[in-house]
Amino acid sequence: MENLPSILTPDVGLLFWMLAAFLVVFFCLARFGFPVIIKMVDERKQYIDGSLSKAHEASERLAHIKQEGEALLQEARERQAEIMKEAAATREAIVGRAQEKAHEESARIISEAKKQIEMEKQSAIREIRAQVAELSVQIAEKVLSEQLSSDKAQMALIDRLLDDVSQTQVKDK
Repeated sequence: MENLPSILTPDVGLLFWMLAAFLVVFFCLARFGFPVIIKMVDERKQYIDGSLSKAHEASERLAHIKQEGEALLQEARERQAEIMKEAAATREAIVGRAQEKAHEESARIISEAKKQIEMEKQSAIREIRAQVAELSVQIAEKVLSEQLSSDKAQMALIDRLLDDVSQTQVKDK
């Protein structure tokens, strides 16, 4: 059994050929395979690095967009508050103008009513005076016609009136 080659202890020729085959395969891999593999690994690394930087840039842009959105929202809120203040001021101005116009219109109406009342009052006074004068004349005619029924009484009245007129003219001078 001693002459039988052992599976566990290789022969020197076998070791030589295994070493030669290993060196040929290693040389081929080192010359053609490893550069391609290293190139692919480098490309994959660059792709991953580029993707990470793009993701980082996208994250920064998203944060920037979020800040801009918040700034725009704040600006919109401020603008809304400003518009509400302007609307309130405009409303108050319109209400004030309407009240002022109402006061002016009421004053004008009251003034016109006072003028109308004064005109009607003057008209009523003239009408009453005319009626009183007419009644006075009618009463005086009736009284005089009864008192002056005789010629003697008429002449006495005329003389008395002439005396009164002449005395009045003397006093005035």
